Amino acid sequence: MNQVLLYSSSLIAIVALFFGLYACGRVAKVLSATKDLDWTAIANMTGDLASTKKTIQTLNNRINGMHSPKIAEQELMMQLLQNQGAKQNGKIVGG
Repeated sequence: MNQVLLYSSSLIAIVALFFGLYACGRVAKVLSATKDLDWTAIANMTGDLASTKKTIQTLNNRINGMHSPKIAEQELMMQLLQNQGAKQNGKIVGG
């Protein structure tokens, strides 16, 4: 029983060592990838991302029909025509 505990604990220690080395390798990769990155580049990327997001939202709204100026203009024209028709008859509309 003692040998099983000894071998299992050493196996777990070796696996933990490999996980630690793997984590160090990933951190080193991230540090080398962001070595030349400064605050100006980050600000430029943030601005570009915001403008791209706004463009995509506008496009989606147009596709969905939420931002359709033609429909609003048509509704206004219909309201104007109805109001002019009510005034020309000389009758009081409503209550």
